[in-house]
Amino acid sequence: MRNEIRKGKKICFYDNGIRNAILGNFLPLRSRVDTGALWENYLISERVKFTSNMEARPEAFFWRTTRQQEIDYIEEVGGVFRAYEFKWNPEKKAALSKTFTNAYPVKSFEVINPDNLS
Repeated sequence: MRNEIRKGKKICFYDNGIRNAILGNFLPLRSRVDTGALWENYLISERVKFTSNMEARPEAFFWRTTRQQEIDYIEEVGGVFRAYEFKWNPEKKAALSKTFTNAYPVKSFEVINPDNLS
């Protein structure tokens, strides 16, 4: 699609402690402004660790457009996509972009927050 950002990169760490050390920030979550980013990094790193032990490893990526539509994490296996949004605040709503669903075959979409993490 024309408005997709194709060369964007998202850097995630296997361990949020490394991220915190690089940033020099070890404040408690309630005192941080990057709690959402920590949550997203944690979930992506744990998912990557989990899928690395699977027989059929999914391709993992994120999606963003020039209009600032985005999906935090996507897994693709056999041309079928599973999309995930990560929200630290359970009250925040998230919806799957019509732009994405019109372009790609989406099997599932999940919003993961601390209240529904199992």
